Amino acid sequence: MSLLSSILKAQDTINLIGNHELYLVIQKNGDTILTSNIKEVFVYPKPRFTSKRDMRRYDRLYHNVLKVYPYAKMAGEKYRIVSAHLLTLKTEKEKKEYISEVEADIKDKYEDGLKQLTITQGRILLKLIDRETGETSYAILKDYKNSFSAIFWQALARIFGHNLKSEFDPEGEDKLLNEILIQIENGQI
Repeated sequence: MSLLSSILKAQDTINLIGNHELYLVIQKNGDTILTSNIKEVFVYPKPRFTSKRDMRRYDRLYHNVLKVYPYAKMAGEKYRIVSAHLLTLKTEKEKKEYISEVEADIKDKYEDGLKQLTITQGRILLKLIDRETGETSYAILKDYKNSFSAIFWQALARIFGHNLKSEFDPEGEDKLLNEILIQIENGQI
């Protein structure tokens, strides 16, 4: 650890700046104690499988999550950007034009990759979008397009075995999915 500078805060406390992080050094009774904030680490037991079939299911889930996670992160980021920008627009016409531009941009960049997803990967993506945005895909469509579009795409999704109203349930049916996601986000996978 290279210490770039130190700043004396009080007689018994010093802030040290190094590696773009701020450390607190406390001197107490002649001892020097370095304190630092560390990221929370989640430790999950190694999955145990009762059969090879269960192990293959877990491996498939893991593979599918790794494939769709970047799309979900992009969707969450894009959702926040679009929501913030829509607040700055005054007329309904400006909002519709902006949404159409964003929709065309997303189609240009991601349509080919999204078409390659399997049905299972699509289901996982819908849940991850809910996790990233706090809104179901159906609610997003309804808010940004209109009720007719949301109903149309929901009907089409149902034909292919999807549900745009799918919610992410980290304590229930999506518990294993959530564990994989947390490990990915913490760099453990």
